[in-house]
Amino acid sequence: MVFPVLTIVVLFIIAMFAANKKSDRQMKEQLDQFWEKEQAANLVRKQSLEDLRYIRIPEDFFAFPYDPEADPDAAEAMTILKSLKDEQIVNFTGISNTDLKLSFGAANLPSLSRFDQNYTLLARALQSLAEYLVRKEQTADAIRVLEFAVDTKTDISSTYKLLGDLYIKNGSRDKIDDLIPKAAALNSALSGAIVRSLEEKKASISPAQDTTP
Repeated sequence: MVFPVLTIVVLFIIAMFAANKKSDRQMKEQLDQFWEKEQAANLVRKQSLEDLRYIRIPEDFFAFPYDPEADPDAAEAMTILKSLKDEQIVNFTGISNTDLKLSFGAANLPSLSRFDQNYTLLARALQSLAEYLVRKEQTADAIRVLEFAVDTKTDISSTYKLLGDLYIKNGSRDKIDDLIPKAAALNSALSGAIVRSLEEKKASISPAQDTTP
């Protein structure tokens, strides 16, 4: 019985060694491709940024009333929104720095990174503001804020979850159907999870909750 067991162990070791060699070779090829692409990106000349999809915050979003002492989260969100009012904001979620340089030139990367950082701040502030509006039972305003966030292609899962909950509360199941393809089109690793969450939410709606005409 010793010989067959030993043979199996040896074959297993050989197979593992071959798999590791293949993995190392694939990793090297991927690294080589990355550095070739990175070098090419660093040679791209500066391109115009005027056709980027800049995001403009609706003016009425700055007018929501709040008490800075009683509502610190809302105060922080509003402070961030006001700080971004005259800033350039672009959502580059899912796009690597290398791809940004290939499209717009290496010299533009600092500006593009700033635009994307501004977007991250905006998306989080919009979520905080919407949550505050829900607490204040200003449902219609909360929905407007969340829908704007979705239109900017945010991939914050809680934005879609909260908006879905508000649609259900308002008896607007059909609007969840509209959210699903938007989530599916996101250039984000979270896209699939958001879609599944919305589909589960839709499936959980009871006939009593669904008052859609």
